[in-house]
Amino acid sequence: MPKIIETDRLILRTWTDDDLKPFADINQSEAVMEFFPSTLSYAESENFYKRILDEFACCGFGLYAMELKNTGEFIGYTGFHRFNFDTYFSPGIEIGWRLDSRYWNQGYATEAAKACLEYAASKTLFSRVYSFTATCNHRSERVMQKIGMVYQGLFQHPALPSGHRLKEHVLYSIPLSPKSKEVRASGCVDYCQQQENES
Repeated sequence: MPKIIETDRLILRTWTDDDLKPFADINQSEAVMEFFPSTLSYAESENFYKRILDEFACCGFGLYAMELKNTGEFIGYTGFHRFNFDTYFSPGIEIGWRLDSRYWNQGYATEAAKACLEYAASKTLFSRVYSFTATCNHRSERVMQKIGMVYQGLFQHPALPSGHRLKEHVLYSIPLSPKSKEVRASGCVDYCQQQENES
């Protein structure tokens, strides 16, 4: 399992099949999925896992599996995703995170996300990175603020129906490198559009 990024307490790495069961458990948690439309079944998590692997194969980056350095335990993911949906700032690169609720409020998401941004900047991967979440998800918004992202405003997420409790989202972004190699990821646009169409 190649290590991509290392912090004081965490290792961000490529995924293995052993991650699927704990990943599915996280996605079935009502607490973890409070600000998503629904929890995920095991089959849905398996499909999500396969899409993560496909994005790595296609783009060379993605959502990194996150494990505790001292125990090797899988606790969630943090990383990048190429989004392409109907909004004024799309397509683009999103940074996101999802952690087992047992490890909330310990600074892991902030630690991992900061390291991801530093890694992307050092590799000149992207010129700008976005993050967004439902306006009621204050916990995730605080992580965006802690890692230096700047509030850009509100938008209505096009994947959710009018009147949905999660329709309104906050948008944050951060500039990374004007000399990025983002052209390397240009082939992901069609891939991500396909994923949006299939979801």
